[in-house]
Amino acid sequence: MSEAFKKVVSKIDPSIGIVSGLVLLLVIAGFFVSDRFGTTQNLLNILENSVSLGLASMGQTLVILTGGIDLSIGGIISLTSCLTSGVINGNSSLMFPVIAGVLLLGIAIGALNGVLIVRLGVHPLIVTLGMSMVLQGVTLMYTLEPPGAMPLSWDLVAYGKLLGVPVAPLVMVLIFIAMWAFLKKARLGRYIFAVGGNAEAARLSGIRQNRVVVFVYTACGFFATLTGLYLVSRMGIGDPRIGGYYMLSSITPVVVGGTILAGGKGGVIGTLIGVYLIIVLRNLLNFMDITSFYQWIIEGVIIIVAVSFYVERKKV
Repeated sequence: MSEAFKKVVSKIDPSIGIVSGLVLLLVIAGFFVSDRFGTTQNLLNILENSVSLGLASMGQTLVILTGGIDLSIGGIISLTSCLTSGVINGNSSLMFPVIAGVLLLGIAIGALNGVLIVRLGVHPLIVTLGMSMVLQGVTLMYTLEPPGAMPLSWDLVAYGKLLGVPVAPLVMVLIFIAMWAFLKKARLGRYIFAVGGNAEAARLSGIRQNRVVVFVYTACGFFATLTGLYLVSRMGIGDPRIGGYYMLSSITPVVVGGTILAGGKGGVIGTLIGVYLIIVLRNLLNFMDITSFYQWIIEGVIIIVAVSFYVERKKV
């Protein structure tokens, strides 16, 4: 790569790049692909489809900011969604106790990931991949088919509207804003960046990095469980295989949004924009009748290009 190009890359703000990409996609979709793209119904579909990916990517962002990664997200989503619909099985009186129990289970799994990582000293990729396999196996032992059913009242989580606007996407945006404020203002939020930026320097400055690591994996388990609960509301039932999609897809918006895989740099606002960019891209590809197999290839290329861009930018 030429020195001139490197200098240009170094001066580009990643947030400007992803916003520009989102705007370009909107223009292409609206003017060249389909006149249905700009309809109110399609825009609402985009907002609704962004929620599950946004929640999963939120947890992944916190982990990646510390220099880690969590591949157990998919297993947590599959297990918690199936347990929720399977145990409740249409009985509305069980809804809140089961949901509370499932949330605690997801938090406990995330905390266990963190404890294993800090106690065993094993790379997070190995620990969370192993955990994902365990959870997926347990899920398939519990059920091979979508189990049980959810009360109709739970549909409001995914399809509830306020003045014609879906509530779930609004709540997701508020969660991102709250997490942005937490990372910027709270001491623990600053510790997350410190641990990801330089773990040894963080330790020498008195930061208990093990606690920070356990916290981010616990939070990731919580957000993965929220994703599972939202998907149950959206589909009306759990799915033992649905989590496999989110295991790697939750990483894409994080990387596209500018969070460095090595940790210490990035943030949740970039992830939020990355989520919308990916969802709009998928929507665009669907209008173009491009199959999901090619969509996976395109997302893979996007990840490679995004990582290459940030690595090159870091060199100069």
